[in-house]
Amino acid sequence: MAWQGLATEFLQVPAVTRTYTAACVLTTAAVQLELLSPFQLYFNPHLVFRKFQVWRLITNFLFFGPLGFSFFFNMLFVFRYCRMLEEGSFRGRTADFVFMFLFGGLLMTLLGLLGSLFFLGQALTAMLVYVWSRRSPGVRVNFFGLLTFQAPFLPWALMGFSMLLGNSILVDLLGIVVGHVYYFLEDVFPNQPGGKRLLLTPSFLKLLLDAPEEDPNYRPLPEEQPGPVQQ
Repeated sequence: MAWQGLATEFLQVPAVTRTYTAACVLTTAAVQLELLSPFQLYFNPHLVFRKFQVWRLITNFLFFGPLGFSFFFNMLFVFRYCRMLEEGSFRGRTADFVFMFLFGGLLMTLLGLLGSLFFLGQALTAMLVYVWSRRSPGVRVNFFGLLTFQAPFLPWALMGFSMLLGNSILVDLLGIVVGHVYYFLEDVFPNQPGGKRLLLTPSFLKLLLDAPEEDPNYRPLPEEQPGPVQQ
């Protein structure tokens, strides 16, 4: 019964958050069970473009290291802030949310080439936290009961805590930079004099993922209107 309740609760989580979180957990479980090796998952340009191991473009975002405090810490932030974005500023805009993932992932991959970064899931987490924090400037955040501050400081607190865990801050900085680029192009530049939206979600994504918009000029047939049907 407990598992059924947990499954029901998980199915109520928005689709993108549910899918990404599940993919991360399953990938880590597969590594723990030795069904997969991290060497099959990390980003390697030579193997991607010369050996056509294109899955590495995705799997490097799904592995957060072996089970341990660092893994659960990252999963907590992924689930919480991905969900708050999807249920908040991206409510009813699943295609736009997926496009943010694609844009962020592409830019991180290109910039990651410069720093020889092999796993970028933590950078993606930092991007999600950054975008949420900039769109929620008035929210006060309690950081594990230790500190309380305004939301825009959260990405930096997260980076500091990550450093205490022994992780490279370069990955967090990459996520913050990409998050800022997205935030600027999506929220700041379009509102400037002469500005416009440059990040336009492809129509096929909207067709696949978003509910069709109702036509404001549509007039239902008499039999579709509420009330008694006129014969």
